[in-house]
Amino acid sequence: MKEQRQYSDNELHMLKMLSRMYPNLRAAGTEIINLQAILNLPRGCEHFISDVHGEHEAFLHILNSCSGVVRERIDLLFADSLSPQERAQLATLIYYPEEKLEQLCAQIEDPDEWYRVTLHRLIEVCRLMSERYSRSKVRKAMPPDYAYIIDELLYTHGEEIDKRDYFENIIQTIIEIDQAPEFIAAVCALIKWAAVDHLHLVGDIFDRGPRADVIMDSLLAHHSVDVQWGNHDVLWMGAASGSRTLVATVLANSIHYNNLEVVETGYGISLRPLSVFANEVYSRCDVSRFAVKLNEQDEASATEKDKLLSARMHKAITVILFKLEGQKILRHPEYRMDDRLLLDKIDYERRSICIDGVEWPLADTDFPTVDPADPYTLTAEESAVIDRLTDSFRHSEKLQRHVSFLYSSGSLYKIYNGNLLFHGCIPLTETGELMCFRLDGVERRGKDFLDYLDTAARRAYYLRYGSAERKLAMDLLWFLWAGRNSPIFGRDRMTTFERRLIDDPKAWTEPKNAYYTLYEDPEICEKILREFGLEGPHCHIINGHVPVKARKGESPVKGGGKLIVIDGGFCKAYQPTSGIAGYTLICNSRSLRIVAHQPFVGRERAIRENYDIASQTTIFERMEARQKIRETDIGREIQARIDDLNLLLKAYRDGVIRENDRPTAVK
Repeated sequence: MKEQRQYSDNELHMLKMLSRMYPNLRAAGTEIINLQAILNLPRGCEHFISDVHGEHEAFLHILNSCSGVVRERIDLLFADSLSPQERAQLATLIYYPEEKLEQLCAQIEDPDEWYRVTLHRLIEVCRLMSERYSRSKVRKAMPPDYAYIIDELLYTHGEEIDKRDYFENIIQTIIEIDQAPEFIAAVCALIKWAAVDHLHLVGDIFDRGPRADVIMDSLLAHHSVDVQWGNHDVLWMGAASGSRTLVATVLANSIHYNNLEVVETGYGISLRPLSVFANEVYSRCDVSRFAVKLNEQDEASATEKDKLLSARMHKAITVILFKLEGQKILRHPEYRMDDRLLLDKIDYERRSICIDGVEWPLADTDFPTVDPADPYTLTAEESAVIDRLTDSFRHSEKLQRHVSFLYSSGSLYKIYNGNLLFHGCIPLTETGELMCFRLDGVERRGKDFLDYLDTAARRAYYLRYGSAERKLAMDLLWFLWAGRNSPIFGRDRMTTFERRLIDDPKAWTEPKNAYYTLYEDPEICEKILREFGLEGPHCHIINGHVPVKARKGESPVKGGGKLIVIDGGFCKAYQPTSGIAGYTLICNSRSLRIVAHQPFVGRERAIRENYDIASQTTIFERMEARQKIRETDIGREIQARIDDLNLLLKAYRDGVIRENDRPTAVK
């Protein structure tokens, strides 16, 4: 007789908890069989997107199409039976079902026949897209109202003679009871779900583009997503946390780029306190240096009065920002940014400033709220304005919901299926060593430094408002945004002061961290991966932040294939530099491929003309064999669950845990 296994107290506690869900041998064994089957399915498709910068229409199109994967499957199925125009229309229908159906209803001569043919095609696409998932997982993803019917159609093949009538009768009934439009929308939603098993948003959702809030709404609704915070995300997180400095930064940026729609319409934040203050205090000031950037449409519609008010508001909030940033630098000598204290360096008589030993003429020294003897102190009026604006950010229900999601689903970096994801850089010295930062009296670098900053970012949001600990953490959020060699900023300095007040572009230089030259070296990339516990042929660094200059022949693949930069210019302002409109990355069971996208002409035209984003796909790494779920992080979690269940089986057989006839609720 075999000696009975000895169980530790921790094991017994775990097994008793597990037995509540699997109360007998049969239940535990059935679950082991189910989980083992899942391990042998192909790994799901991961979709990597970065630096969308509020360009909600382009982002949603890329998301709906899964960077061309949906159209690829349509072409695979119907290349020989449908024309390119018909395939394009079917793809558009999947991307935008409600809007496309509304357009087509006015054109269809025989709606019933069109619905019948279209439903057949959509079911075929859905069947192909969902074949890599278990039937149970697909069923759970179906819209509840139509789950039973979709399940029957997906797993009942109409070409089988004995099932043909059954299949066709379901389709016909859907049409006869006028449920075809709703059913088509439900199937299209399932197709888009099946296209992407998991979405990675590698930073910079906010700023520049018009509606970051729309992007955030779509992320909240996504079935499986994580976010690696970009510098522009941290900026808004800090503003929502109550950092006056970061509120001022958000508003200065938004006004400068005439991008107030997300502030006022998206998040319901009123700028009246700032506009009243600016009109009163800056009414006689030269504000020409603070004219906002307008596109052609805005230039045509804006009055001179509008432009003048915007420039006054821009100057007013920028001066407040310079003061608040100076206060942070003075509070934190450990940031080593004393050279960025500039307001006290202005020579008002000579209208110049000395920066790093170089004297620069200033185009504007008309600052009515700056006391040369005490330049970093806010006036009472400035303090009241920024306090009211900060309260508006803190009490915007929608902004708080979005920022809460960023904290719960996001982080500074993520390790996922052997890849290291982060937005900016791992700060390095010129010799390729991990750069050291001394904060809280402790020297930190690499992974330890990022872990420290990640924790600080959470403390800035979750600790008691007004506490000294929260204020310190909010200062670190500002450091993440603009601090010297911050891992998500990655530059020596942010030259907002110089760009606003000095004409010579030589003063605007923002030297990048050595990471951005050293990452061409495979050994450096492997060193960074090892710092985060990653080694192997299929481990990569994936990051964004700095647009790839594709126009000049720059490749997004660095370090001999160990690093991929997926910021190619979603933001329209960057597209003249990058030459394209963004990179995305697709990782599936067979390969890694990077997709370069051309500019998006707009949602309305995409729907009307079946316009898709022109994309070029490059496969840069193939798997030796098709990867299965067992080789992923989720697979390792499933295997651990199987191991626990096998231990439960043994405990039942040893009589250590008693079987029950039915499960009890887990409390």
